[in-house]
Amino acid sequence: MATALAELGVTEATLDTETRDHLDQYGYAVFSGVLSDAELAAIRARLAERLVIEGDQAGLEVHQEAGTNRLADLVNKGPMFRPCFTDPRVLACTFHVLGDFKLSSLNFREALPGQGLQALHADYGGPAPDSGFQVCNSIWLLDDFTADNGATRVVPGSHRADTVPRLAMPDPTAAHPDEVLLIAPAGTVVVFNSHLWHGGTVNRTDRPRRALHSYFARRERGQQTDQKKYLRPETRADLSPAARFILDVE
Repeated sequence: MATALAELGVTEATLDTETRDHLDQYGYAVFSGVLSDAELAAIRARLAERLVIEGDQAGLEVHQEAGTNRLADLVNKGPMFRPCFTDPRVLACTFHVLGDFKLSSLNFREALPGQGLQALHADYGGPAPDSGFQVCNSIWLLDDFTADNGATRVVPGSHRADTVPRLAMPDPTAAHPDEVLLIAPAGTVVVFNSHLWHGGTVNRTDRPRRALHSYFARRERGQQTDQKKYLRPETRADLSPAARFILDVE
């Protein structure tokens, strides 16, 4: 793990103390300007192309969701998605939360106008076990996240809760008194301990709201997308040994 992280540019200085403390205390960290305008344009164009190609099969590798467009298995669907599992800041945060880890899945979610509300949830079935946190996620903002277009909400500090929303709330789709909207410009990446309570809100605009999610799990856990099963030979040949290690296909 240490060798792979070093080869992908992670050093002891990658995370400053303030970022690390915010991740520990509140459960998330925000990085502005990670994706350039050119990178955003390439990603958006590729996603639009894949949605047309895959049609009603889009997202089936993992999940389809009413009111959204979904795509999955993006590791295989273009080199423009590789920063999602090789960016040093994301990897440093994930290692800080989980220790040894691997990519679990890389997906796309587009909340359509009037849609997108999710119940508050954690990406783990219950509170973190005594062995520690099991999962970590990142949201790659492809559009500005605003108060009106379905920005993700989080409940700061809830990653340390001894319960989960479906057990603690009469209605997990309802507003939580401590929730915060992740409002930020396109190109931002939010890394969060995904025991944190979170969920999409309603997109009240007339335009879709787009994001990528690179989801990580402890190395001993299974993957949401089994990379050994799905990884195409041509993709594998184009990845560095360190990137293959993050995918657990070395």
